[in-house]
Amino acid sequence: MTVKNVSRRQFVGGVAAAIGYAGFGPNVAVFAQGARAARPKVPLAQAVADYEAAAKLANNENPFGPPESVIKAMTDAFKYANRYGYPDGGIVDAIAEHHGVKPENVILGTGSSEILTMSDSAFLSTGKKVVGVEPTYMTVYQYATNSHADSIRLPLRKDFTQDIPLMIHTVKTNYRDIGFVYLCNPNNPTGVIVSKQEIKQLLDGIPEDVPVLIDEAYHHFVEDPNYATSVPYVTEGRQVIVARTFSKIVGLAGMRLGYAVAPKTVIDRMRPFAMGYGVNAIVKWGGVQALKDTAAQEKVRRYTIDMRKKTAAELEAYGYDVLPTQTNFFMVHIGREVVPVIEEFKKRKVLVGRPFPPMTEHLRVSIGNEDEMARFMAAYKEIFPAKAKTSTVASRG
Repeated sequence: MTVKNVSRRQFVGGVAAAIGYAGFGPNVAVFAQGARAARPKVPLAQAVADYEAAAKLANNENPFGPPESVIKAMTDAFKYANRYGYPDGGIVDAIAEHHGVKPENVILGTGSSEILTMSDSAFLSTGKKVVGVEPTYMTVYQYATNSHADSIRLPLRKDFTQDIPLMIHTVKTNYRDIGFVYLCNPNNPTGVIVSKQEIKQLLDGIPEDVPVLIDEAYHHFVEDPNYATSVPYVTEGRQVIVARTFSKIVGLAGMRLGYAVAPKTVIDRMRPFAMGYGVNAIVKWGGVQALKDTAAQEKVRRYTIDMRKKTAAELEAYGYDVLPTQTNFFMVHIGREVVPVIEEFKKRKVLVGRPFPPMTEHLRVSIGNEDEMARFMAAYKEIFPAKAKTSTVASRG
Protein backbone atom coordinates (compact mmCIF):
# COMPACT_ATOMS: atom_id res chain seq x y z
CA MET A 1 0.00 0.00 0.00
CA THR A 2 1.53 3.30 -1.14
CA VAL A 3 0.75 6.68 0.38
CA LYS A 4 1.53 9.60 -1.91
CA ASN A 5 2.86 12.85 -0.54
CA VAL A 6 2.44 14.97 -3.66
CA SER A 7 4.23 18.23 -4.34
CA ARG A 8 2.98 21.21 -6.35
CA ARG A 9 5.23 20.49 -9.35
CA GLN A 10 4.16 16.84 -9.55
CA PHE A 11 0.49 17.75 -9.37
CA VAL A 12 0.50 20.37 -12.14
CA GLY A 13 2.09 17.93 -14.57
CA GLY A 14 -0.56 15.33 -13.82
CA VAL A 15 -3.41 17.81 -14.21
CA ALA A 16 -2.11 18.91 -17.59
CA ALA A 17 -2.05 15.34 -18.86
CA ALA A 18 -5.59 14.67 -17.66
CA ILE A 19 -7.04 17.89 -19.06
CA GLY A 20 -5.70 17.02 -22.48
CA TYR A 21 -8.19 14.16 -22.66
CA ALA A 22 -11.18 15.99 -21.21
CA GLY A 23 -12.62 16.92 -24.58
CA PHE A 24 -11.14 20.43 -24.68
CA GLY A 25 -8.27 19.86 -27.09
CA PRO A 26 -4.50 19.62 -26.64
CA ASN A 27 -3.82 23.31 -26.16
CA VAL A 28 -5.59 23.37 -22.80
CA ALA A 29 -3.09 20.80 -21.58
CA VAL A 30 -0.24 22.93 -22.88
CA PHE A 31 -1.68 25.97 -21.11
CA ALA A 32 -1.89 24.03 -17.84
CA GLN A 33 1.86 23.50 -18.10
CA GLY A 34 2.44 27.23 -18.38
CA ALA A 35 3.01 27.60 -22.14
CA ARG A 36 1.41 30.40 -24.15
CA ALA A 37 0.19 28.43 -27.14
CA ALA A 38 -2.68 29.71 -29.28
CA ARG A 39 -5.73 27.52 -29.61
CA PRO A 40 -6.64 26.38 -33.12
CA LYS A 41 -9.39 28.63 -34.45
CA VAL A 42 -12.70 26.93 -35.12
CA PRO A 43 -15.60 28.92 -36.60
CA LEU A 44 -18.16 29.62 -33.91
CA ALA A 45 -21.02 28.08 -35.85
CA GLN A 46 -19.04 24.87 -36.33
CA ALA A 47 -18.04 24.74 -32.66
CA VAL A 48 -21.66 25.14 -31.59
CA ALA A 49 -22.82 22.52 -34.09
CA ASP A 50 -20.20 20.03 -32.88
CA TYR A 51 -21.19 20.63 -29.28
CA GLU A 52 -24.89 20.21 -29.94
CA ALA A 53 -24.33 17.03 -31.99
CA ALA A 54 -22.33 15.24 -29.29
CA ALA A 55 -23.74 12.97 -26.60
CA LYS A 56 -22.32 14.79 -23.57
CA LEU A 57 -21.48 12.08 -21.02
CA ALA A 58 -18.15 13.40 -19.70
CA ASN A 59 -18.91 15.94 -16.99
CA ASN A 60 -21.63 14.48 -14.72
CA GLU A 61 -24.20 17.07 -15.76
CA ASN A 62 -27.97 17.05 -15.53
CA PRO A 63 -28.98 16.38 -19.17
CA PHE A 64 -32.40 18.03 -18.77
CA GLY A 65 -31.36 21.44 -17.48
CA PRO A 66 -33.12 23.44 -14.77
CA PRO A 67 -36.90 23.03 -14.34
CA GLU A 68 -39.27 25.66 -15.69
CA SER A 69 -39.90 27.07 -12.22
CA VAL A 70 -36.21 27.80 -11.79
CA ILE A 71 -35.87 29.28 -15.29
CA LYS A 72 -38.79 31.63 -14.55
CA ALA A 73 -37.26 32.74 -11.25
CA MET A 74 -33.94 33.47 -12.97
CA THR A 75 -35.63 35.28 -15.85
CA ASP A 76 -37.53 37.48 -13.42
CA ALA A 77 -34.24 38.31 -11.66
CA PHE A 78 -32.60 39.68 -14.82
CA LYS A 79 -33.87 43.12 -13.84
CA TYR A 80 -31.13 43.15 -11.18
CA ALA A 81 -28.36 42.41 -13.68
CA ASN A 82 -27.09 46.01 -13.60
CA ARG A 83 -26.87 46.22 -9.79
CA TYR A 84 -24.27 45.34 -7.17
CA GLY A 85 -26.61 45.69 -4.21
CA TYR A 86 -29.82 43.82 -5.06
CA PRO A 87 -32.47 41.63 -3.42
CA ASP A 88 -31.08 38.10 -3.60
CA GLY A 89 -34.26 36.16 -2.91
CA GLY A 90 -33.07 35.26 0.57
CA ILE A 91 -30.81 32.47 -0.71
CA VAL A 92 -28.73 32.08 2.46
CA ASP A 93 -31.85 31.96 4.65
CA ALA A 94 -33.44 29.44 2.28
CA ILE A 95 -30.39 27.14 2.44
CA ALA A 96 -30.21 27.45 6.22
CA GLU A 97 -33.89 26.58 6.59
CA HIS A 98 -33.49 23.67 4.19
CA HIS A 99 -30.78 22.14 6.40
CA GLY A 100 -32.13 23.19 9.79
CA VAL A 101 -29.15 25.42 10.60
CA LYS A 102 -28.65 29.15 11.15
CA PRO A 103 -27.72 31.56 8.32
CA GLU A 104 -24.37 32.05 10.07
CA ASN A 105 -23.63 28.41 9.26
CA VAL A 106 -23.89 28.97 5.49
CA ILE A 107 -21.50 30.48 2.97
CA LEU A 108 -22.05 30.71 -0.79
CA GLY A 109 -19.61 29.87 -3.56
CA THR A 110 -19.48 29.86 -7.35
CA GLY A 111 -20.28 26.18 -7.44
CA SER A 112 -18.94 23.90 -4.74
CA SER A 113 -15.52 24.36 -6.36
CA GLU A 114 -15.15 27.75 -4.68
CA ILE A 115 -15.90 26.09 -1.35
CA LEU A 116 -12.85 23.89 -1.94
CA THR A 117 -10.82 26.99 -2.79
CA MET A 118 -11.87 28.73 0.41
CA SER A 119 -11.03 25.66 2.46
CA ASP A 120 -7.57 25.39 0.96
CA SER A 121 -6.88 29.08 1.51
CA ALA A 122 -8.25 29.06 5.06
CA PHE A 123 -6.64 25.87 6.35
CA LEU A 124 -3.51 25.34 4.24
CA SER A 125 -2.08 28.85 4.09
CA THR A 126 0.57 28.05 6.71
CA GLY A 127 2.02 25.19 4.68
CA LYS A 128 -0.26 22.50 6.08
CA LYS A 129 -1.32 19.44 4.08
CA VAL A 130 -4.65 18.08 2.93
CA VAL A 131 -5.29 14.35 3.42
CA GLY A 132 -7.53 12.49 1.00
CA VAL A 133 -7.66 9.58 -1.42
CA GLU A 134 -6.68 9.01 -5.03
CA PRO A 135 -8.55 9.01 -7.29
CA THR A 136 -11.13 11.51 -6.13
CA TYR A 137 -12.30 14.96 -7.20
CA MET A 138 -8.76 16.19 -7.72
CA THR A 139 -9.60 19.89 -7.79
CA VAL A 140 -9.09 20.15 -4.04
CA TYR A 141 -5.47 19.09 -4.56
CA GLN A 142 -5.09 21.52 -7.44
CA TYR A 143 -6.27 24.40 -5.28
CA ALA A 144 -3.87 23.33 -2.55
CA THR A 145 -1.00 24.10 -4.91
CA ASN A 146 -2.20 27.71 -5.04
CA SER A 147 -1.46 27.88 -1.31
CA HIS A 148 1.96 26.28 -1.94
CA ALA A 149 0.69 23.32 0.06
CA ASP A 150 1.12 19.59 -0.45
CA SER A 151 -1.33 16.72 -0.32
CA ILE A 152 -1.17 13.27 1.19
CA ARG A 153 -3.11 10.94 -1.09
CA LEU A 154 -4.09 7.52 0.12
CA PRO A 155 -4.91 4.60 -2.16
CA LEU A 156 -8.39 3.20 -2.36
CA ARG A 157 -8.99 -0.31 -1.09
CA LYS A 158 -9.28 -3.16 -3.56
CA ASP A 159 -13.06 -2.78 -3.49
CA PHE A 160 -12.64 0.94 -4.35
CA THR A 161 -13.84 2.16 -0.94
CA GLN A 162 -11.96 4.83 0.99
CA ASP A 163 -9.72 3.40 3.69
CA ILE A 164 -10.93 5.22 6.80
CA PRO A 165 -8.63 3.44 9.32
CA LEU A 166 -5.64 4.36 7.14
CA MET A 167 -6.90 7.94 6.95
CA ILE A 168 -7.18 8.14 10.74
CA HIS A 169 -3.69 6.70 11.16
CA THR A 170 -2.26 9.17 8.63
CA VAL A 171 -3.84 12.17 10.36
CA LYS A 172 -2.66 11.08 13.78
CA THR A 173 0.86 10.34 12.54
CA ASN A 174 1.17 13.71 10.76
CA TYR A 175 -1.08 15.70 13.08
CA ARG A 176 1.02 18.88 13.27
CA ASP A 177 1.22 19.05 9.47
CA ILE A 178 -2.47 18.44 8.66
CA GLY A 179 -4.68 21.35 7.59
CA PHE A 180 -7.82 19.36 6.85
CA VAL A 181 -9.18 16.04 5.61
CA TYR A 182 -11.08 15.82 2.33
CA LEU A 183 -13.77 13.26 1.51
CA CYS A 184 -15.90 13.22 -1.62
CA ASN A 185 -18.99 11.25 -0.62
CA PRO A 186 -20.09 9.58 -2.83
CA ASN A 187 -16.66 9.63 -4.39
CA ASN A 188 -15.94 11.01 -7.84
CA PRO A 189 -14.93 9.18 -10.07
CA THR A 190 -15.86 5.82 -8.53
CA GLY A 191 -19.38 6.63 -7.34
CA VAL A 192 -18.76 4.61 -4.16
CA ILE A 193 -19.99 5.91 -0.80
CA VAL A 194 -18.36 6.32 2.59
CA SER A 195 -20.91 4.85 4.99
CA LYS A 196 -22.39 6.85 7.86
CA GLN A 197 -20.68 4.44 10.25
CA GLU A 198 -17.29 5.18 8.67
CA ILE A 199 -17.87 8.94 8.79
CA LYS A 200 -18.49 8.67 12.52
CA GLN A 201 -15.42 6.44 12.87
CA LEU A 202 -13.31 9.09 11.15
CA LEU A 203 -14.62 12.02 13.18
CA ASP A 204 -14.25 10.14 16.45
CA GLY A 205 -10.81 8.83 15.49
CA ILE A 206 -8.95 12.03 14.57
CA PRO A 207 -8.11 15.05 16.78
CA GLU A 208 -11.26 17.13 17.13
CA ASP A 209 -9.59 20.34 15.93
CA VAL A 210 -8.80 18.91 12.45
CA PRO A 211 -11.47 20.12 9.98
CA VAL A 212 -13.07 17.54 7.69
CA LEU A 213 -14.41 18.78 4.35
CA ILE A 214 -17.10 16.43 3.02
CA ASP A 215 -18.07 17.06 -0.60
CA GLU A 216 -21.68 15.93 -1.06
CA ALA A 217 -22.10 17.02 -4.69
CA TYR A 218 -23.83 13.74 -5.56
CA HIS A 219 -25.83 13.37 -2.35
CA HIS A 220 -29.23 13.41 -4.07
CA PHE A 221 -28.60 10.28 -6.14
CA VAL A 222 -27.81 7.92 -3.25
CA GLU A 223 -30.12 4.99 -2.46
CA ASP A 224 -27.85 3.02 -0.13
CA PRO A 225 -29.31 3.12 3.43
CA ASN A 226 -25.76 2.99 4.85
CA TYR A 227 -25.20 6.53 3.57
CA ALA A 228 -26.23 9.73 5.37
CA THR A 229 -25.51 13.40 4.95
CA SER A 230 -22.99 14.82 7.43
CA VAL A 231 -24.91 18.06 8.04
CA PRO A 232 -26.04 16.90 11.53
CA TYR A 233 -22.39 16.96 12.65
CA VAL A 234 -22.40 20.70 11.95
CA THR A 235 -25.26 21.24 14.40
CA GLU A 236 -23.25 19.24 16.94
CA GLY A 237 -20.42 21.75 16.58
CA ARG A 238 -17.98 19.29 15.01
CA GLN A 239 -15.29 20.70 12.70
CA VAL A 240 -17.17 19.50 9.62
CA ILE A 241 -17.66 21.41 6.37
CA VAL A 242 -20.35 20.01 4.08
CA ALA A 243 -20.07 21.23 0.49
CA ARG A 244 -23.12 21.14 -1.78
CA THR A 245 -23.83 22.28 -5.32
CA PHE A 246 -26.78 23.23 -7.52
CA SER A 247 -24.86 21.95 -10.55
CA LYS A 248 -26.07 18.35 -10.51
CA ILE A 249 -29.66 17.49 -9.67
CA VAL A 250 -30.93 21.05 -10.31
CA GLY A 251 -29.07 21.46 -13.61
CA LEU A 252 -27.34 24.79 -12.93
CA ALA A 253 -23.75 23.73 -13.73
CA GLY A 254 -23.22 26.65 -16.10
CA MET A 255 -24.68 29.17 -13.66
CA ARG A 256 -22.27 28.32 -10.78
CA LEU A 257 -23.91 28.13 -7.38
CA GLY A 258 -22.70 26.09 -4.44
CA TYR A 259 -22.44 26.48 -0.69
CA ALA A 260 -20.95 25.14 2.50
CA VAL A 261 -22.64 24.33 5.78
CA ALA A 262 -20.27 24.47 8.76
CA PRO A 263 -19.96 25.78 12.35
CA LYS A 264 -19.79 29.58 12.55
CA THR A 265 -16.18 29.51 13.73
CA VAL A 266 -15.23 27.54 10.61
CA ILE A 267 -17.29 29.76 8.29
CA ASP A 268 -15.58 32.81 9.80
CA ARG A 269 -12.18 31.36 8.86
CA MET A 270 -13.35 30.72 5.29
CA ARG A 271 -15.20 33.98 4.64
CA PRO A 272 -12.13 36.22 4.01
CA PHE A 273 -11.31 34.00 1.01
CA ALA A 274 -14.75 34.16 -0.63
CA MET A 275 -15.03 36.04 -3.93
CA GLY A 276 -17.80 38.24 -2.57
CA TYR A 277 -19.59 39.28 -5.78
CA GLY A 278 -18.71 35.98 -7.47
CA VAL A 279 -22.21 34.48 -7.21
CA ASN A 280 -24.54 36.34 -9.56
CA ALA A 281 -27.97 37.78 -8.82
CA ILE A 282 -29.79 35.57 -11.30
CA VAL A 283 -28.63 32.20 -9.98
CA LYS A 284 -29.38 33.19 -6.38
CA TRP A 285 -33.06 33.55 -7.25
CA GLY A 286 -32.88 30.30 -9.21
CA GLY A 287 -31.37 28.52 -6.22
CA VAL A 288 -34.16 29.64 -3.90
CA GLN A 289 -36.77 28.29 -6.28
CA ALA A 290 -34.81 25.07 -6.86
CA LEU A 291 -34.97 24.27 -3.14
CA LYS A 292 -38.75 24.63 -3.29
CA ASP A 293 -39.28 22.53 -6.42
CA THR A 294 -38.76 19.13 -4.85
CA ALA A 295 -41.00 17.45 -7.43
CA ALA A 296 -38.59 18.43 -10.24
CA GLN A 297 -35.64 17.11 -8.24
CA GLU A 298 -37.40 13.81 -7.60
CA LYS A 299 -38.15 13.41 -11.30
CA VAL A 300 -34.46 13.81 -12.19
CA ARG A 301 -33.40 11.57 -9.31
CA ARG A 302 -35.76 8.76 -10.29
CA TYR A 303 -34.76 8.91 -13.95
CA THR A 304 -31.06 8.93 -13.10
CA ILE A 305 -31.25 5.95 -10.78
CA ASP A 306 -33.36 3.94 -13.22
CA MET A 307 -31.04 4.71 -16.14
CA ARG A 308 -27.85 3.92 -14.27
CA LYS A 309 -29.29 0.55 -13.22
CA LYS A 310 -30.45 -0.20 -16.75
CA THR A 311 -27.11 0.76 -18.33
CA ALA A 312 -25.05 -1.09 -15.72
CA ALA A 313 -27.15 -4.22 -16.23
CA GLU A 314 -26.69 -4.02 -20.00
CA LEU A 315 -22.92 -3.58 -19.68
CA GLU A 316 -22.64 -6.46 -17.24
CA ALA A 317 -24.74 -8.68 -19.48
CA TYR A 318 -22.27 -7.77 -22.24
CA GLY A 319 -19.45 -9.01 -19.99
CA TYR A 320 -18.05 -5.85 -18.36
CA ASP A 321 -17.92 -4.96 -14.66
CA VAL A 322 -19.46 -1.73 -13.39
CA LEU A 323 -18.54 -0.27 -10.00
CA PRO A 324 -21.36 0.02 -7.42
CA THR A 325 -22.21 3.65 -8.08
CA GLN A 326 -24.55 5.88 -6.08
CA THR A 327 -24.20 8.92 -8.32
CA ASN A 328 -25.25 10.25 -11.75
CA PHE A 329 -22.28 8.48 -13.37
CA PHE A 330 -20.65 5.07 -13.32
CA MET A 331 -17.26 3.50 -13.96
CA VAL A 332 -16.95 0.48 -16.22
CA HIS A 333 -13.83 -1.70 -16.29
CA ILE A 334 -12.86 -1.85 -19.95
CA GLY A 335 -9.65 -3.85 -19.47
CA ARG A 336 -7.42 -1.50 -21.46
CA GLU A 337 -6.11 2.06 -21.29
CA VAL A 338 -8.90 4.63 -21.47
CA VAL A 339 -7.13 7.33 -23.48
CA PRO A 340 -7.43 5.76 -26.96
CA VAL A 341 -10.91 4.52 -26.06
CA ILE A 342 -12.05 8.06 -25.24
CA GLU A 343 -10.89 9.07 -28.71
CA GLU A 344 -12.83 6.20 -30.27
CA PHE A 345 -16.00 7.40 -28.57
CA LYS A 346 -15.29 10.96 -29.69
CA LYS A 347 -15.12 9.79 -33.32
CA ARG A 348 -18.66 8.54 -32.80
CA LYS A 349 -19.73 11.90 -31.32
CA VAL A 350 -19.95 10.54 -27.79
CA LEU A 351 -17.98 12.39 -25.11
CA VAL A 352 -16.98 10.26 -22.12
CA GLY A 353 -14.75 10.57 -19.07
CA ARG A 354 -11.06 11.27 -18.86
CA PRO A 355 -8.16 9.36 -17.27
CA PHE A 356 -8.30 8.95 -13.49
CA PRO A 357 -4.91 7.53 -12.48
CA PRO A 358 -4.26 4.98 -11.17
CA MET A 359 -7.57 3.57 -12.46
CA THR A 360 -6.45 3.86 -16.06
CA GLU A 361 -8.50 0.90 -17.30
CA HIS A 362 -11.79 2.21 -15.90
CA LEU A 363 -13.96 4.52 -18.01
CA ARG A 364 -16.22 7.06 -16.29
CA VAL A 365 -19.53 7.70 -18.03
CA SER A 366 -22.18 10.23 -16.98
CA ILE A 367 -25.88 9.47 -17.13
CA GLY A 368 -27.39 11.36 -20.06
CA ASN A 369 -30.86 11.42 -21.55
CA GLU A 370 -32.35 8.32 -23.12
CA ASP A 371 -31.06 9.08 -26.61
CA GLU A 372 -27.54 9.79 -25.35
CA MET A 373 -27.40 6.54 -23.41
CA ALA A 374 -28.60 4.60 -26.45
CA ARG A 375 -25.83 6.22 -28.50
CA PHE A 376 -23.32 5.34 -25.81
CA MET A 377 -24.32 1.67 -25.78
CA ALA A 378 -24.27 1.49 -29.58
CA ALA A 379 -20.77 3.00 -29.64
CA TYR A 380 -19.63 0.73 -26.80
CA LYS A 381 -20.65 -2.36 -28.74
CA GLU A 382 -18.83 -1.10 -31.82
CA ILE A 383 -15.62 -0.51 -29.85
CA PHE A 384 -15.69 -3.55 -27.54
CA PRO A 385 -16.54 -7.18 -28.26
CA ALA A 386 -18.90 -9.10 -26.03
CA LYS A 387 -17.09 -11.32 -23.57
CA ALA A 388 -17.83 -13.99 -21.03
CA LYS A 389 -18.23 -12.50 -17.56
CA THR A 390 -15.70 -13.86 -15.07
CA SER A 391 -15.55 -11.22 -12.31
CA THR A 392 -17.52 -11.33 -9.08
CA VAL A 393 -17.86 -7.52 -8.87
CA ALA A 394 -21.56 -6.68 -8.94
CA SER A 395 -23.27 -3.41 -9.73
CA ARG A 396 -25.31 -1.80 -6.99
CA GLY A 397 -27.47 1.26 -7.28
